Amino acid sequence: MTKHIESILKEVRLFDPPAALQQQAYVKSYSQYRELWRESIAEPEKFWAEMAHSFSWYKKWDRVCDYDFKNEIFIRWFEGAQTNITINCLDRHVKRGLGNRTAILWEGNEPGETKKITYADLLDQVGAFAQALKNLGVQKGDRVTLYMPMIPELAVGVLACARIGAIHSVVFGGFSAESLADRLIDAQSDFILTADSAHRGAKTIPIKQTVDEAIALCAKEGHPIRRCIVAHRTGEKITMQEGRDLWWHEVVAQVGAKRAEAEVMEAEDPLFILYTSGSTGKPKGVLHTTAGYMVYTATTFRAIFDYKPDDIFWCTADIGWVTGHSYIVYGPLANAATVVMFEGIPNYPDAGRFWDICERHGVTIFYTAPTAIRALMREGELWVEKHDLSKLRILGTVGEPINPEAW
Repeated sequence: MTKHIESILKEVRLFDPPAALQQQAYVKSYSQYRELWRESIAEPEKFWAEMAHSFSWYKKWDRVCDYDFKNEIFIRWFEGAQTNITINCLDRHVKRGLGNRTAILWEGNEPGETKKITYADLLDQVGAFAQALKNLGVQKGDRVTLYMPMIPELAVGVLACARIGAIHSVVFGGFSAESLADRLIDAQSDFILTADSAHRGAKTIPIKQTVDEAIALCAKEGHPIRRCIVAHRTGEKITMQEGRDLWWHEVVAQVGAKRAEAEVMEAEDPLFILYTSGSTGKPKGVLHTTAGYMVYTATTFRAIFDYKPDDIFWCTADIGWVTGHSYIVYGPLANAATVVMFEGIPNYPDAGRFWDICERHGVTIFYTAPTAIRALMREGELWVEKHDLSKLRILGTVGEPINPEAW
């Protein structure tokens, strides 16, 4: 019997980026990256203070980092500081003249179904929906669950919660009614945002029906849901319960010209709860707080993806996962980036969908899962070769290790 199991997937080859790309990069080499990493470990107060300097703060911090991993077990970032993450993702960009820059390039399930949302538009939509939530009684510290397809309203809903200090909890739209109910109850959430139905490839998914079933399960457990706000997506006929269910567009119309101001948030105030998949037991809610998460996601987005102002960034994840939170919403928007948000799946209507989107939108940075790439490799290279991908300059992957051939 062998004492040790050795991986047969070891990869020792190194692949340097093209010289021209290295010369223009923020981090020009692996050794420079390692040096930055060492600095962040050796002098975290100095390192993260420098990273946080450019953000908008109502009040600067008294201390960058405080932690105890032996007794109390805690870590706190930017203690004493006050900010709001939406000010840093939206308001400050509009104030410095970037209101007309595209924030979200939305690609629907069907090829060519697109929307462009500028930073000024997004600020307006977030402010309006945040005001609608306030009008319905949502307050700072309340939990709001989102169970939605990858439509612009999902990003707007997340940001609207953050703007008024409500704690958002996004549940992946593929989970069952039982899984959704478990998360609603555990988070003590009595507000839910959803859609009538969802398009996923050739299928129509009855999102609102699943929500209704989850709400019924919550009621059986003594946890009633106060409000369910429904975005119009497919036009499928759904049941709306009077007094509880409201249409998204109608609650927004009722606010008129009023827009919610950003709530002043303490650095360690909760921002969102995101649950584990539950595949290895009961799902666990992971709480992320405001300032440390904001600075970290913005910094890693800029440094790791080498984002430049004229880039088009596409992370293919769903916002229901932390990758989507960090690299579709908060990281890119904190950097005034243009980000692609995709509703569909990689093999609909054919195996060239990813590459069609890259070509049409001029994607320069593409961030996806190795599993998706390996699945598409089985379809052959023709689907790739028929599209102009000359604008792509950075490829990133997440989820599991990638082999050089797939990259």
